Amino acid sequence: MNQSRILVVDDEPQIQRFLKPSLSAAGYEVVEAATGAEALKAVATQAPDLVILDLGLPDMDGKEVIASLRGWSDIPIVILSARDRESEKIAALDLGADDYVEKPFGIGELTARIRTALRHRGRRDAIPTITEIDGLMIDPVKRLVSRAGETVHLTPKEYDLLLLLARHAGRVVTHRTLLTTVWGPAHGDDLHYLRVFIGQLRQKIERDPTQPRIVRTEPGVGYRMAEPE
Repeated sequence: MNQSRILVVDDEPQIQRFLKPSLSAAGYEVVEAATGAEALKAVATQAPDLVILDLGLPDMDGKEVIASLRGWSDIPIVILSARDRESEKIAALDLGADDYVEKPFGIGELTARIRTALRHRGRRDAIPTITEIDGLMIDPVKRLVSRAGETVHLTPKEYDLLLLLARHAGRVVTHRTLLTTVWGPAHGDDLHYLRVFIGQLRQKIERDPTQPRIVRTEPGVGYRMAEPE
């Protein structure tokens, strides 16, 4: 049984009634909160391992909860919201949310995102190790990328982009995060620039660049690297 404790923050009783038994059946301990204030108190006092957060709360916007938590906690946050505008997803992710699931949702998808976020938290402070995804090997210690024993030659920026995605494998990374981290704050809006580099990177690392399996597009939001094998 999974002993992780999940804090569900949602003011809709029907969502709470659905999620608590569903997550409990998956082996999680469930803590509930209906407001942003209750959520912040619960994270501080009940030490959950992950937060499922609705953005439409009665006392504050869910993005305010993310910003507040990120001031003192690195707890994984999975957004669960009916807001489907790309700008809402991007804002929540840029503030520090780990993933975003839209309502209506399937419990299978949600639990998969939970597992990914929890695994990523466990890897955050780990010593970098070799990552293998769809036959591609990434060795951050040697700064080496290879496939079938053959070195894949990347430019420094291509490598930095690949490594950033690999460090967040399984999670969506927004355009702005990729641009500001790899190229600097002045390039935060250069989406065409990023698309060109992603295209170049796919040509070098994907078996079939027209059907990418390693670096996947999250339309309008960013990119997500597949989970390591």
